[in-house]
Formats: sequence, C-alpha cells, structure tokens
Amino acid sequence: MSKLNIMASRHSAFYSPMICTIAGGFLEKEGLSGEYHVVEAGSTSGGAVAEGRMDVAQAAVSASWSPLDNGTRPAFAHFAQINRYDGFFIAAREPDTDFSWSKLLSGKFLHVHGGQPEAMLRYGAFKQGLDLSDVDDIPSPGGSEMMDQWSNGEGDYFHEQGAFPQQLEHDGKGHIVGSVGEAVGPVAFSSLVGRWDWLETDDARRFAAAYKQSREWVNTADPAEIARAEADFFPDMAESAIASAVSFYQSLGTWSGGITIEEDLYQAALDVFEHSNLVGFRHAYSDVVAPPPVI
Repeated sequence: MSKLNIMASRHSAFYSPMICTIAGGFLEKEGLSGEYHVVEAGSTSGGAVAEGRMDVAQAAVSASWSPLDNGTRPAFAHFAQINRYDGFFIAAREPDTDFSWSKLLSGKFLHVHGGQPEAMLRYGAFKQGLDLSDVDDIPSPGGSEMMDQWSNGEGDYFHEQGAFPQQLEHDGKGHIVGSVGEAVGPVAFSSLVGRWDWLETDDARRFAAAYKQSREWVNTADPAEIARAEADFFPDMAESAIASAVSFYQSLGTWSGGITIEEDLYQAALDVFEHSNLVGFRHAYSDVVAPPPVI
C-alpha cells in the first residue's frame, strides 16, 4: 500500500473533502494510505510539493500566479477543485438578524490579513458597497490565535473559516452574521496540487478516484456523520460545531459539481485578485490547471 503525504495550507473543516479522503477511509479503498500535515510557519504547501516533501497539497490557483508573473512555470499543477466558494464567515459579539456589511464600520474588525483571505474579503466588501480600507481592523493570522484574540476581548467582528465561528456560537462567545462566500459568489477558492510528473502516476490516479468519492460523500452525507468521521482532526472543537459548518457549506454549494476546476471559476478568481492588484496578468488556465488524473 502506497503512503501519500498530504498537506493543508489552512487547517479547517472547510477542507473536509480532502481530510475525509483519510478520515472517511476512501484512500484505503484505492489501496492507499495518507499522512496529514499542516504547513509550517514560513513555508507554503505548494513549495512542499515542489520540493517533493508532499505528494498532494491544498492550495489555490492564485499560488501559481506569482511565479508566472516572474516568468517561471510553477512546479505543480492544480488538478482538482476543493471549494467553489469562499468559506469564511463574519461573526459578531451579539446576534444581528439585520446585519449589513456597512455595520463593520461601527466597530473593530478582527480579520485575517494578507493573501487570498484578505483579497476575497476585500472583493466581497466591494460587492456589498464597502471599501475594506475604511474599516477599523485588527490583524490576525487566524485559527487558534484569532480565537485567543477574540476571547481576550479584541474586536467587535470576527472573520474565519468554519468551524471556528461555529465554535464561538457553541461556546456562547459569538454569533454568525454573514458569509463572505455568499458575498463573493462562485469562485475557484481552493484546489489540490501535485507535481506535473506525479499526475501521470498510478498513485495520482488512485488518489483522484478516492478524492472524488470523498468529495461526493462530504457533499451529500449527514453533517453529523461527517463531523464524527473527522472529529479526531479537530480535537479542540465540538462535533456539533463542525457539523454546523459542514451543513452550511453543503447548502451553499461549496462542494457541488465534479472535481474538475471550472474555467469560469478560475476567471472569477482572477477578477478577485485584479481588484486588489495582486496579479500582474490574466494567466492562461492551461498554464495553471491540469485535468484530474483518471484510472
């Protein structure tokens, strides 16, 4: 049985289709095993794949644009879609059934700074008639550090992927009031990458088959069942919080459709990054994306 090293660049229930290739037993059905890793500080998941330390990693099509801007062909290809919507939520300290993005101007906004999370947030705000630059913000790397910042009283609004905001609700420390995914619309948010040559291997074809099954299952199964399957990957979170996040992602259509990265969603991602002047050119789809390996 071949063992694959699989890396996340952000660790959250938003990436359940990838996590459940391991947690749901889909790799074993294809004669594979998987070891899950989270990217180290100062490194990138795409870089780990390029260096041969990882076989598969979660990244985003935008990860290929900086090398292409500099005239370099990326060492990895994006071969499968994970999420076709942004997975970040906005939470507040108090319930607000009449939330509008303009209310972010009324308090301090604890949000993830830099890279794709901020680019998507900025674009979502733009589509809602708000310039994110006008918001009084507090920088955060996200994840457990952001949870600590919030618990220490920083911020009136909170920006993270599921199931961090759902955990705030579970703990009585926050209330979800908005979705960046709903504001931005369909987009190539995150994808799986592998080395171009690895995609020609039998392991790649077996992985793609396992991943396709996992993503279909995560998109249709009972959220509580999915949460139970991957609970060991999130020891600090309640299963009900994970299930709540999964349920929302299912209803939004985050994991709907096939695993091929859709070209119109790729173009939408370019629109987002052009808005923040974070890409030099509209790089060709074929320079970034490869079709999923097939058995």
